[in-house]
Amino acid sequence: MPNHKSAEKRIRQNEKRRVRNQHYKSTIRNRVKAVRDALEAGQAGQAAEALPAALRQIDKVASKGVIPKRRASRLISRLTKAVNKAQAEG
Repeated sequence: MPNHKSAEKRIRQNEKRRVRNQHYKSTIRNRVKAVRDALEAGQAGQAAEALPAALRQIDKVASKGVIPKRRASRLISRLTKAVNKAQAEG
């Protein structure tokens, strides 16, 4: 248990941030999964439609510091490359 008011406040802040960050990460995973599922199903058009929403969410979360900027960049690059390859194939 915290012994100071500032420690109590810090606990409240940390919990609030943890829940918010958890939501952001979950949203990213869902958006990325939608793109990858469409690619695996061979639906390049559907993947291309889902891609911009995923990229926006990844950029937003990286700018807030929830995930590292390099990880976001790598994820964006790989998703875009996969969608472009699927569209070129068919």
